[in-house]
Parts: sequence; C-alpha cells; structure tokens
Amino acid sequence: MAIGAAYAGARALAAMKNVGVNVAADALFAASVSGVEGALVIVSADDPSLHSSGNEQDNRRYAKFARIPCLEPTDSQEAKDLVGVAFEISHQFDTPVLLRTTTRISHSHSLVEVGSRHVQEPASPREYRIDVTKYVTVPAHAFLRRPVVEERITRLSAYAETFRFNRIEIGDRRLGIVTNGISYQHAKEVFPQASFLVLGMTYPLPTEMVRRFATEVKQLIVIEEVDPFIEEEIKLMGIPARGKDIFPSIGELNPEIVRERAIVAGLLPAAAGAKVKEPDKGHLPARPPILCPGCPHRGIYYIAHKLKLVVNGDIGCYTLSFQPPLNATHTCGCMGQSIGVAHGMAKAGVAHRPVAAIGDSTFFHAGMPALVNVAYNQSNVITVILDNRATAMTGHQDNPGTGKTLQGKDTVEIEFEPLARAMGIEETYTVDPYDLATVERVFRHCLKTDKPAVIISRRECALLPKARKEWKSLRVNAERCNGCGLCFRVGCPAVLASEEVDERTHRYKARLDPLLCTGCEICAQVCARKAILTRAQL
Repeated sequence: MAIGAAYAGARALAAMKNVGVNVAADALFAASVSGVEGALVIVSADDPSLHSSGNEQDNRRYAKFARIPCLEPTDSQEAKDLVGVAFEISHQFDTPVLLRTTTRISHSHSLVEVGSRHVQEPASPREYRIDVTKYVTVPAHAFLRRPVVEERITRLSAYAETFRFNRIEIGDRRLGIVTNGISYQHAKEVFPQASFLVLGMTYPLPTEMVRRFATEVKQLIVIEEVDPFIEEEIKLMGIPARGKDIFPSIGELNPEIVRERAIVAGLLPAAAGAKVKEPDKGHLPARPPILCPGCPHRGIYYIAHKLKLVVNGDIGCYTLSFQPPLNATHTCGCMGQSIGVAHGMAKAGVAHRPVAAIGDSTFFHAGMPALVNVAYNQSNVITVILDNRATAMTGHQDNPGTGKTLQGKDTVEIEFEPLARAMGIEETYTVDPYDLATVERVFRHCLKTDKPAVIISRRECALLPKARKEWKSLRVNAERCNGCGLCFRVGCPAVLASEEVDERTHRYKARLDPLLCTGCEICAQVCARKAILTRAQL
C-alpha cells in the first residue's frame, strides 16, 4: 500500500519488525528496481538478543541486497530527524530508503528538539503520472532499469561523503572507532577519549571519509550490532580493521560487554573493568510469559492437550501455549505458517490428524491463501481460527473481523464462517472457548471426518474494555477441594496453591487470586469435585 501511495506521488512510510521485512521483501525489491514517484521509507526495527523475534537478523543486509540506502539513528533526536531526511533522500534519488533501528533505540526516549511542521497538501484529486517503462517491471523494462539502480548507488555514495549524520569526532588518535546506532553510545561511554567515525548512513558507506579517518588514527576498530556489516565493507576497501574478533556477533551490546571485550583485546587496562560490588539480591525465579487470566485461547489448548492433538502454531499470544502445563503447540516459525505446515504434514502422510491454530488478524494477514490451498487439495487439516476480536498481542488494534478501522470508524465486518464455506470448507463451526464441553464435542466430530474443517473460537480478549466490565472473581470451597491439582492443569496464573494441605491426599489445596481471576470458569469446569464455585453459585 505504501508503494502504491509513493507511486501516486505521496510520501509514505511502512514500519515493521526485522522479520516483517522478510514478508515484504518481494515488494521491496520491486520498488527498488522501479523507483518511487513520491517518497518511500521502510522502518525496520531489528531485534538483537531476540527479545521478541525468532531470529536476530541484521537488515542492513537487505539494504545492500536491494541496492537502497540505509540510515541508522544513534539516539531519539536522530530517530526523529532521520525520518524527514529519509523522505528527502527517497524523493531526491528516486529510491526506497531503509531506516533501521535496534532494540535500545526503539525502547529508549529522551527530549528532542522539534521544528516547524511541513504538510504537503495533496492535489485533489491527485494526478497519477503514467510511466509504463518505469513501473511495469517486466524483464525487458527491468533490464533497462538495472543500470539506473547502479548509477543511483554511485550518486548515493558521493552524497554519503557530505551527509551530515556521517561525522568524524577526533580525539585520541591512538584508537579510531567506526560505529553506528546505539553502539555509538556504548562505545562513547567506554572510550570517551577515542576518535570516532559515526555513520548515520551505513549503506552505501562514505568510502573517502572512511579512508581519511583510517589514515588519521593508529588502530581502527568497528563496534556494531549484530553482523560485521560495516567491518566487511571496510575490509573490502583494503583497509585493515578489527571488529567481530573482539566484540560478539550474537546479542545486544552494552557498555559492560564492550568494556570486558576491550580489556581482553588489550584496548583498555584491566583496571578499567573494576566494578562496585553489588549486594547479593538472592535467587529470583524465572517468570516466563504466559497466557493471561481469562484468556479465551486457554480453553482451546486445554482440550487440544487433553485429546493429544499435534498443533501447528502461528505468531500471536497463543504461541505461549507451548509451555507447561498446556504443552499444546508443537511448531511455530513465522506468520502464516500454521495452516501451510499442517497441510504439508497431511500430504506427507503423518499418522496424526494435523491441526493448525491461527489468530484472527494473522489469518486475515497471512492465513487465507493457505486455507484455500487446504480446501483446493482436500487436505484433512483442522484449522482453528482464534477470534479474540482484536490484534491483541501488539496492542488491541482492530482488524477486518472487528467491524472497525484502526481509526475506530465503522466498516465491513468479515465473518469467518461464510468466508470458510466460500473457500469450499463445509465442516465449519463456531464455538465459545469458555464452553469446554462444546469445544471437545466439536473437536471430536471434526476428528471423525476426513475432510478439511474449520473451528472458529470466538470470545473477546479478556483485557478488552467490554470483557473487563464482566470480570467476577470466583473462589474455592476449601471443604470440597482435596488438592487433586486438575485446576492447575489449565495453566491460569490466577489458580494458586493455598497454605492448607488436605489430610487425605497430603496435597496443597487450591485457591484463586481475587486480583487476577476474571471468572471465566474454565477451572471450575475441569474440577472433578465441583470445589470451585461458579458465577451462579456465588
């Protein structure tokens, strides 16, 4: 969509995480070949240390691969300023621009200076300039664009030499540090007296500036996250430099890591690593992320575990069901993978019945083509669409299934049942995941058929305002509870062990945390002794 807006002459920005660029790569490469009429900026939030990603890929590689410039801010001020600069570069050089941030830049904040706001009022209606040779990238046209792309990189390389966010800071000439992004902040803290070449544009590099800086210092090192991208470019220029032989190429950097590695490499004296001894805080237990109290996904995964189903998962809150005690997600790789992987398992002839689980917004984004494939090839996959009425994991944004736009305006609401039936899947059912008996009955019915099936689990996220209004904490009848532990198997953080031990089983009885319990009654349904009082019993 951003590419289309840029083709129409607008300034457009698309923001995504590092792995999001993988999904967008085909469109990105095509836009690099065609160029843009207006301006196009792609923000790639890279994730060193894998705080929230399946890998820690360095998307500067994409910039070089696609032959587009890459900008990297070192602080909040530059994060703001480089957006405007990126638009200027994009328009001036007729190219998409990659603006790369990493975790600490994305998660930090500071005071910034703002300027006057410049608003480009679009023509009404905006006239589209037709240029078939430029924008229809059939092989013959793309072949003509190939020299244009290379000439563009040459001009960008010259531009990089005077780019104001590429700067040299001369200090102690015995050590010269080439760095970028948040790595500059870490390096500056550890080596306050050193000379620095700070790169705000990391592709293409300002080669003459690099050569000049290298001649002005005795030793040249590169400090960067994550790959040796700048280091490799410098070495390709024939300039000796050290980098990843000193500093790690896995995980985030921080001042402590930079200091420790610098001491080992002899760049700092051992005394520089002296630390103030902190008091022993004792052992803290691990706190892995889990499904929230009242999560509507819990009922689906509890039954899936009970029926010993092999579930191919997807990207969303529900991925957390892989952990004990649910242990109910067995594969998960990337967005939209669940249904395709289950389909592949079915065609490979596995003995079990493949099950795919995918969220509502993820299904709209990347699941529909795979479900069409399942129907078209008559695969016996059971697809569970987890409709919690929001894009919950990333902030409860609306999606095409909620009837609201991201701006809160009323729009068409895509219904899952008629959509699945239109795709050719007759075995389609909607269930309330809080109703465990019905969920199990529908699962067992689908397992008996050898047709593709879709189960829509529909219940709003427990954290949405509508659901929060209906919260009501349940409680345990301690006289009935014998500490059997069945309620603990639902994996709800509101279900806790009490201090009371049953004299017959010698097990701790259960209790419910009134501050966490939402009253979903899933634990009450699994309690064999009916020791957990339901809403109606309170």
